[in-house]
Amino acid sequence: MFFPDYNVKNAQHIYPAADLSEQISTAGKEASGTGNMKFSLNGALTIGTLDGANVEIREEVGPDNFFCFGLTVEEVQRLKAGGYRPRDLVEQNAALREVLEFLRSGALSPEDPHRFRPLVDNLCYDDPFLVLADYQAYVDCQAQVSALWCDPPAWTRKAILNAARMGKFSSDRSIRDYCEQVWRVKPVTVEPV
Repeated sequence: MFFPDYNVKNAQHIYPAADLSEQISTAGKEASGTGNMKFSLNGALTIGTLDGANVEIREEVGPDNFFCFGLTVEEVQRLKAGGYRPRDLVEQNAALREVLEFLRSGALSPEDPHRFRPLVDNLCYDDPFLVLADYQAYVDCQAQVSALWCDPPAWTRKAILNAARMGKFSSDRSIRDYCEQVWRVKPVTVEPV
């Protein structure tokens, strides 16, 4: 679903309604933040890479209650240092190749058949966010999501555990951590007047 004008105010309508939060940034890019925490606080399960807040969420809810896929930060660094060639992944993965060929075909935009060509070319020849490197791991992880979704009691149990184990992310703790670790300020006692 695409939510137009998505912002903090509008997001409050989505958090309690979501069953799954997709946090699929490249590991090491720190693109995932507090939005995914709000989804978890409301019982949504997360599918994501080990990036940003996902790392902390997974530590709190447990790896059995988090759908983890994709490269680690170290693997991202090694892949880039070794001369990442996304086109090789396309040649090795028939399903991926089919998806990219479908995008390139113009079927999704008959009025402008070349609309997605720059996207496909970027993925095949540059892929700065390693989307193709994480593609098959994502597809495999989505199969796990689908299997769990077909077992409502198991899904519900994990959703409840997600919400119950997210207490660490209360605003009180966050503000206290910012005061101590970022701003380096101490509490002040105020005497009643």
